[in-house]
Amino acid sequence: MLRAAASTVAKRTLFNSSSRSGVKTLPTLQSATFHSSAPQLDKDESATAPAPSSKGGLFGTGLSQWFALPIGMTAAVPLLKLDLYVVNEETQLAAVFVAFCVALWSQGGDAIHAALDEKAKNLLKEHNEAEDKVIAALEQKLDFLKANQNMVNDFEAINAIREETYQKLNQAGAVKPQHDLKAQMERILNMIAQEEANVREKTKNAIMTEATEYVTQQFVTSKDLKKKALDAAIAQIKGIGSKEAGAGADPVREEFSKFLKNKAAEAAKVTDDAEEKAQRAALIAKMSAVARSENMFFDFDASGKPFMKNSAA
Repeated sequence: MLRAAASTVAKRTLFNSSSRSGVKTLPTLQSATFHSSAPQLDKDESATAPAPSSKGGLFGTGLSQWFALPIGMTAAVPLLKLDLYVVNEETQLAAVFVAFCVALWSQGGDAIHAALDEKAKNLLKEHNEAEDKVIAALEQKLDFLKANQNMVNDFEAINAIREETYQKLNQAGAVKPQHDLKAQMERILNMIAQEEANVREKTKNAIMTEATEYVTQQFVTSKDLKKKALDAAIAQIKGIGSKEAGAGADPVREEFSKFLKNKAAEAAKVTDDAEEKAQRAALIAKMSAVARSENMFFDFDASGKPFMKNSAA
């Protein structure tokens, strides 16, 4: 019975609304300029603007929300009667989905919002940290570029010093071979002097050894020399001269002087210089070996004459 009454009321309402005479005109809309930004208010207007009031309740009318139940039942009767709302599996699924969304939003909306907000904050924090690192790197690069503003001048100064150094090296290179040649000649001359000193010392030692043997043999075989040597020794002990004691000059000195004079006379008579030539050849061979081993600018031929090499490695 309630369903039939509701259906009759709905039919009459639709019939009366369609049978009314006259056409209602809609109020004209005023043209307004669209702008995407929020309206700007002055500080005074925003401070004095009254806060929008809300009566609450059902649709802001101030009525209790329980009035939605009879209104919904009343509206559901004609909707179902006139098949404006078809109850099937699709509408039931839509109703269940809407109920699920409402329940989820009302019960877990705060938790979902907090989780998404926390994730957003973490993303924002990571983004800010990455930006800070990039800014620090750019600032460091800026400091490096500021420090290297005079790099061109520094390189120009380095190139100038390099050119000056090369010029000095070229000048020194032109004089260096002369110094090297002088040092090499001094090396050869010092070697010749050392060899001559060695030969002289060796010859002197040989002559002294031979003279000692000769004088010793003379004193061993000659009684007269023994007597003279004894008299000279006694006079030396007494502190008087050999001539005052009647022994004459020192017999040992006289024998050495006699031997050296005879040796000089024999050497003056000798015309064979084979030993001297052998020593000269040995010295020339030694100088040539040194010149080749030390890569000198010159060398020596068989006669000992120096000659310049074609090139020095």
